[in-house]
Amino acid sequence: MTSPISAISGFSAVPGLDAVSGIGGAGALTGGEKVTAAQGEHESFASMLSRGLESVQASQAKADDLAVQVAQGTLQDPAQYTMAANEAQLGLQMTLAVRNKAVEAFQEIMRMQA
Repeated sequence: MTSPISAISGFSAVPGLDAVSGIGGAGALTGGEKVTAAQGEHESFASMLSRGLESVQASQAKADDLAVQVAQGTLQDPAQYTMAANEAQLGLQMTLAVRNKAVEAFQEIMRMQA
């Protein structure tokens, strides 16, 4: 039994991310989302970050729901939980990496002499 593994929605629209992680660009978004060229050009970093965080939160909520179903014995395929938990973990790791890079950049800026 095979099941497709999809990209973490929200982060796949971040420019340059597909080159780093090997995840497809805007065509790999889940849920029928399409990022148009105009939206990508005019969307602020804050809104992209917010959308990405919402995506990570949604994947964690999905993993939590599936964990409850596994514990109750109502989930037919426990591999679904494993995949959802891995997706949530990767999303959290990516969020932490972005946060750490932002903090490093801020600290570097603060060290610059005027």
